Amino acid sequence: MILLHGFGLDHRSLLPLETAFERSGGWRRIYLDLPGATRTPAGSISSSQEVADAVLDEIRTRVGDEPFAVLGNSFGGMIARYVAHELRPQVLGLATVAGVFVAQHDQRDVPQRTILHEDPAVVPVLGPSLEQYREDAVVESTDDARSFLQYISPGLDGADSAALDRISQNYSLDLEPEHKRPEPFVQPTLHITGRQDDVVGYRDAWARVDHYPRASFATLDAAGHNILFEQAELCAALITDWLARVRRGYCATGAQAIFRGRCPGEWGLHAASLALVGQFSAQTWR
Repeated sequence: MILLHGFGLDHRSLLPLETAFERSGGWRRIYLDLPGATRTPAGSISSSQEVADAVLDEIRTRVGDEPFAVLGNSFGGMIARYVAHELRPQVLGLATVAGVFVAQHDQRDVPQRTILHEDPAVVPVLGPSLEQYREDAVVESTDDARSFLQYISPGLDGADSAALDRISQNYSLDLEPEHKRPEPFVQPTLHITGRQDDVVGYRDAWARVDHYPRASFATLDAAGHNILFEQAELCAALITDWLARVRRGYCATGAQAIFRGRCPGEWGLHAASLALVGQFSAQTWR
């Protein structure tokens, strides 16, 4: 499982998904830090397309020709869609969580900014991080505020702002994956969006429904761009279901021989280790 985080964050923003993987049982997870993130230098990379191509190279280095699934959040969702289409023969499944489907901000179909619940108790919890938290929060809570400090703030603080500014000037891919590879994507897919997400919205994802005949599309109420925190249990349940669909489709093909006769659910969990391959930092869970 390759996991790709959002723009300006790092792999820690996706660690809350460990609940779903532990529930599913035994997936090997590789959390990549994208160029410009905390531990991964951007070098001369200056566009999203160059980020996407660098991710392809990194995946080839790490997994070779083994089958894998890919999940991306926000900007990472756009990159995940690219990866899934470019490496389609070895991709087991695709998932996006509040994924970018339209790169240009002024062309996105997004709802108006809505705050459903303000909680004054988050103010002392967040301190100087309050403004950053409230940029995307739809339903405030002290639990979400603590999660923000644990999983989001470190990536924001450690990002290479100059590299991100450079990439943001060329934020679109050269061609949308569904246009470049127009054949329907038939592997098990999941697209989770937030009904109150005013950053990427939900309608742009649903506009791709015909391209993904094996996809579950879920738009969750009381959720903005921080959907992984604001609807953590629902996201975990949907991802658990997606992992089960991927496993069923994979094991039914007999392709598990590639993995020495084992289906994904039969891999064991081992301690985490931090590795650096090429220019990418990654957290690997086995």
